[in-house]
Amino acid sequence: MDESPLQTQVRFLPGVGPVRAESLQRLGIETVEDLLWHLPRDLVDLTEVRRVGELEPDILQTVRGEVVELDDRRIRGGRRMASVVIDSGDEFLKATWFNQSWVLGKVRHGDAVLFSGKPKRRAGRWEMTHPRIQVIDADDLEAHGGLLPKYPLTDGVTMEVMRRVTRDAVDRFVEHVEDPIPETWWERFGVVGLHEALAGVHRPESVDDYIAARRRLIFDDLLEFLLGLALRRRAWREAGRSPRLPVSAKIDSRIRRRFPFELTGGQERAVGEIVADLDDDHAMHRLLQADVGAGKTAVALYAMLVAIAAEHQAVLMAPTELLARQHWQTIEGLLEGSRVDRVLLTGHLSAAARRETLQRIAAGDIQLIIGTHAVIQQDVEFASLGLAVIDEQHKFGVIQRSRFTDEDREVSPHVLVMTATPIPRSLCLTQFGDLDVTTIDDLPPGRQPVVTSVIWDDATRQKAWGFVREQVTAGRQAFVVCPRIDAGEETGEGMGVEQTWQRLGENELAGISIGLVHGRLDIDEKAAAMQDFRDGRTRVLVATTVVEVGVDVPNATLMVVHQAERFGLSQLHQLRGRIGRGSYQGYCFLMAGRQDETAAVRLEVLDQHADGFSVAEADFLLRGPGDVLGVRQHGELPLRVADLVKDRELLEETRAIAFDLVRTGEVDGDEAGPLRRRVQERFGELMELPQTG
Repeated sequence: MDESPLQTQVRFLPGVGPVRAESLQRLGIETVEDLLWHLPRDLVDLTEVRRVGELEPDILQTVRGEVVELDDRRIRGGRRMASVVIDSGDEFLKATWFNQSWVLGKVRHGDAVLFSGKPKRRAGRWEMTHPRIQVIDADDLEAHGGLLPKYPLTDGVTMEVMRRVTRDAVDRFVEHVEDPIPETWWERFGVVGLHEALAGVHRPESVDDYIAARRRLIFDDLLEFLLGLALRRRAWREAGRSPRLPVSAKIDSRIRRRFPFELTGGQERAVGEIVADLDDDHAMHRLLQADVGAGKTAVALYAMLVAIAAEHQAVLMAPTELLARQHWQTIEGLLEGSRVDRVLLTGHLSAAARRETLQRIAAGDIQLIIGTHAVIQQDVEFASLGLAVIDEQHKFGVIQRSRFTDEDREVSPHVLVMTATPIPRSLCLTQFGDLDVTTIDDLPPGRQPVVTSVIWDDATRQKAWGFVREQVTAGRQAFVVCPRIDAGEETGEGMGVEQTWQRLGENELAGISIGLVHGRLDIDEKAAAMQDFRDGRTRVLVATTVVEVGVDVPNATLMVVHQAERFGLSQLHQLRGRIGRGSYQGYCFLMAGRQDETAAVRLEVLDQHADGFSVAEADFLLRGPGDVLGVRQHGELPLRVADLVKDRELLEETRAIAFDLVRTGEVDGDEAGPLRRRVQERFGELMELPQTG
């Protein structure tokens, strides 16, 4: 088969050559196809640019002309005045700048320029003072009809060059691009054809053309990604059966007796949705999200005990050994006196202990396994795994949960994913779009909102420490959290956790027992420090964010966060959620290290919102999806055009279309073949999709 013209190397295009081709490669552009999909970030509309003779006085306008005169002179008072005169073909305009002679370095005689400012008419001549100036390519402007796309650039490639080569590629090659959406579907989905869209985004004839073109490209981006999720969800449901785990009234009653509290309304709804999934031979793939302290662990334990009552095994996987141990301690307390055989499986077991534990798991002697990623290593074999609970899924990466649903298994376990970070709806539809979502939206009765204060100045900071001392002396306990272990020279003295621990012991909290926890301690040292704090032997715990999740100390009522502006809002809310879990009022002091407008806006959100769902939405709008979930290091959502913040409405619409195409089977028809191939090319490997025709 002949190679597609779209695979032509860009170095062979007119005006590119080998040197510019190397520069374009830094932008990920090697072929014509890459060039066509290198989309503009914005559109500059110069269709309203005026000639000098069309100007109106004292109104902000943009005028176009050719530079005919440059001047720089000293005037009275020692100031300098730079001036540029342009000719628009009908009249002249003189622009002046005082003490800004550098402006003349931007232009030359004969340049085509744009001035933006408020013109005045003096002595029969138009003038502007301190206008904004932009040099343009007159041919470029003419070729684009006054609508100039703005592209991401790199060294060695100017905007004019990028526009020219892209325009040439559109003219010569756009017809070779396969449209994955059948023409019969365009009107139904409210989109233009792909050829029209690519032409319209690179060289639009009107602003409306550009908007319609960009909408089609965003729609494709979202549709292909969401179809991948829908197809993966279908593949999981069809890839083998799962054990049915029914719940009788007797089993329900036995499980509930394990809890020394009544489940909240939100927990009851969550249990109901999960129980309905478990009583089915199609595998459950469900996300359980809730605010801090809303009781996800109790719901997860209920589900695991259902699996064990049905004579299957259950596993709970946490991202860190510290969190796994926290879960272990919590569940040990709830299962005291139970006949459930259980084990904590982490990477710190001795070789002999690990071998014995794995043998007992494989034989089915151990019913409940709690651990870290060690529970999904290749040498771990389950006798009959009925339910896998994965806590803090986003910290494992997107794909690891599929280890529990391997295609080689004849029977796949049900999977429950938990997150302690409330997830904005846009991310529920994308990052977790292949899962059903259960939300616990209430808190246990009697829980009081934590009083939050943002502190910028030293005087208020000292008052806060005085209050902490009073509260600790009265019997309460406090967390003090720092963003890093060591102090950084560029960030100010005392930010490091060890330096803070030492300083507090010598100054603000002298005489009070203070513990220390951070990532460089070994797991036994961390566990011992946490146990000392939990048992009250230490009254203050200075820590890094290892205490962000999973730590439950009801007597802790104070949270002090140093350099609070360095944390994400959802992370700060998680830290705030560590306190106020008992009958006493909780207080959170966010001590900011530097004041700027961005930090003030972000921290103000925590002052205004007590619930994590509102905080998560605000964090998402301010920082974007990667930072909210902490997935910068784990791989961001692979979208090339769509913006989950700006395109939320289209996201909702497109998700419904994608899942409907799979539900009705339309995606499997011959007409949808190109769309299936596009999904497979872009996301098949990432999503572990089965090959389709």
